[in-house]
Amino acid sequence: MPAATPDIHIVPMSAAHIDGITALYHHPAVCRQVLQMPFQSTEVWRKRLDMSTERRVPLVALHQGEVIGNISLEQSARIRQSHVGGLGMGVAPAWHGKGVGSLLMQTVLSIADDWMNLRRVELTVFADNEPALALYRKFGFEIEGRLRDYAVRDGAYVDALTMARLRQR
Repeated sequence: MPAATPDIHIVPMSAAHIDGITALYHHPAVCRQVLQMPFQSTEVWRKRLDMSTERRVPLVALHQGEVIGNISLEQSARIRQSHVGGLGMGVAPAWHGKGVGSLLMQTVLSIADDWMNLRRVELTVFADNEPALALYRKFGFEIEGRLRDYAVRDGAYVDALTMARLRQR
């Protein structure tokens, strides 16, 4: 069981969370570890929420009504990859190491396994993001490859790793 405090709740992301999601990804420590551009507007996040389908599960972690984390799982739209889902997440730096990431991962992987019947869940993570790598490994993700000069961050090219978790039958 994750070490998160009992007053953390995982709920579906809604329009009520847009300002909190915007603030989460505005934080420099969060923004530098994801592929979001800095200073995205609330309208960008609102449009992403509008793009939600049954194949996309966006969740937020709330503490006393404040967004402290986000995770999104999306099943592939390709017929031959209907067993595959991709995920992305972010956790507020003040909540790192407190079980929020584990609670988000546990929740979304339960949906992937028990409701979407996904065999493969994949993600991309910056190669130097050791806390995220440890979290993903904890949930059975394995590194499948290195993407050299994958993205620009802080004015330099950085590598990313592709990771996947294959559910055993």
